[in-house]
Amino acid sequence: MCRAMSTNPHAGPETDIDTDLAAKRLEALGNPTRLTVYRLLVRAGDEGLAFGQMQAVLGAAGSTLSHHVATLARAGLIDQQRRGREVVSTVRFDVMRGLLDFLTAECCQGVCIQPAEPDDGCAAA
Repeated sequence: MCRAMSTNPHAGPETDIDTDLAAKRLEALGNPTRLTVYRLLVRAGDEGLAFGQMQAVLGAAGSTLSHHVATLARAGLIDQQRRGREVVSTVRFDVMRGLLDFLTAECCQGVCIQPAEPDDGCAAA
């Protein structure tokens, strides 16, 4: 599936992320092959890479690579855009930054170990 980039890849971080969406994206990155593809596209930067270029660098079978690229696209981590006869994949840097912001948003704020009681300063998890 091809779709034009809907946002500037260098825009600020995506802010409408929730736990379910974060989990979906982390699940997509949880496969070693997909993580390798994603990191390759990060290195490629704004220009992205055509499918054949990714295949040449990774040495992956076309059907296998296609499956992994499609999974990353469905998770919203990459965009695919037709350029002439090629389909070029690029990282959604705004999504990457949003995911990192989501993961670190509550860093070092402390954790209440006991169950929260009214007015004790601990918020329920």
